[in-house]
Amino acid sequence: MDFSHRHPDTAAVHAGRADLGALGVHALPLDLSTTNPLPDVERGGDSYETLATGGRPTAEDSFVYARLWNPTVARFEDALAELEGAEAAVAFSTGMAAVTAAILAHTQAAGRPHVVAVRPLYGGTDHLLASGLLGAEVTFCDEADVAGALRPDTGLVIVETPANPTLDLVDIAAVVAAAAGVPVLVDNTFATPVLQQPLALGAAMSLHSGTKYLGGHGDTMAGVIACSEQSAQALRRVRAITGALLHPLGAYLLHRGLATLPLRVRAQQESAARIAAWLEAHPAVARVHYPGLDGDPRGLMARQLRGGGAMVAFEMRGGYPAAAAAAGAVELFTHAVSLGGVDSLIQHPAALTHRPVAAEARPSAAVLRLSIGLEHVDDLVADLDRALRVADGAGTPTEATVALQV
Repeated sequence: MDFSHRHPDTAAVHAGRADLGALGVHALPLDLSTTNPLPDVERGGDSYETLATGGRPTAEDSFVYARLWNPTVARFEDALAELEGAEAAVAFSTGMAAVTAAILAHTQAAGRPHVVAVRPLYGGTDHLLASGLLGAEVTFCDEADVAGALRPDTGLVIVETPANPTLDLVDIAAVVAAAAGVPVLVDNTFATPVLQQPLALGAAMSLHSGTKYLGGHGDTMAGVIACSEQSAQALRRVRAITGALLHPLGAYLLHRGLATLPLRVRAQQESAARIAAWLEAHPAVARVHYPGLDGDPRGLMARQLRGGGAMVAFEMRGGYPAAAAAAGAVELFTHAVSLGGVDSLIQHPAALTHRPVAAEARPSAAVLRLSIGLEHVDDLVADLDRALRVADGAGTPTEATVALQV
């Protein structure tokens, strides 16, 4: 079924389920097979060749072996591709496995071993690129310097928007134009397909850490890239060789999670916007990072995003000591890494997710990052206010808190 003319809420519920009627089932099936029967030696060998080189199986093919293909994973991929407006999607065991495959497929395998990366990026991606472990050279730059950073052997441009952890916005269409035909990979984890469609803006690939909003319940790890079928073939080939296929149970949970993704993101975003505005008025807070809070001077909220999302970052006036104290004083928020689940999290990026990043690109030690869940916003504000007062040495609730709760 073509969902291109349907509302995203409808697509989220029905995408990737086209074959369920023929199977005689209503709920998503889960196939845990690690090996599959072969029709005969010749067709079995042909099936292996197709899958090992990144192709898709036909009705006559065997799935051969779970490292190469799994129907539960394929259904999730089809669903995510529908939501991203892509020809295909390729799912991996983790988000970092997906990033690794994208780099390998577009640099070493393509004979173009140079990457341009726009900072800030997720700390794991930044660290992977800077380490040189994949044999790729990297030039880190700002959005405005992409064109100047290109080389004849540049195989990939990587950006993240909204960026982790300070939610900087990158103009995707402008980067695509500056890249002059070099494939652009956009980490779309924070925005999700609900709020942003990178492929519609010219990007070649839209990457998600599926561990976050797509699954939404903090109980499975995954990475997935939406892209053209041509790119998908290259990614599937790397996945088959490296053994990074998403486990089918994870794919099942992610596919089930997609049905509520638009509802969760919109509800979490509503609370996040209120919390960002409240934090901006808090005496213990020096600065708040949240898309649109500055009035959107570049117009990216109008052209690119359908909302600010559910992530908020803020800087404590008291610097690192105050930030560390606040992170340790919350009760309702969980002090933990990751994001995008139904429960709210708080973390200190410089000490954790961005610890391996070069000092000049590491976020300020005064910054805390919030992932807003589905709890009532008043309870979240009260918990933050108490923690901020502990960190700041104040003793009474702020006027901003009282006003919001009224």
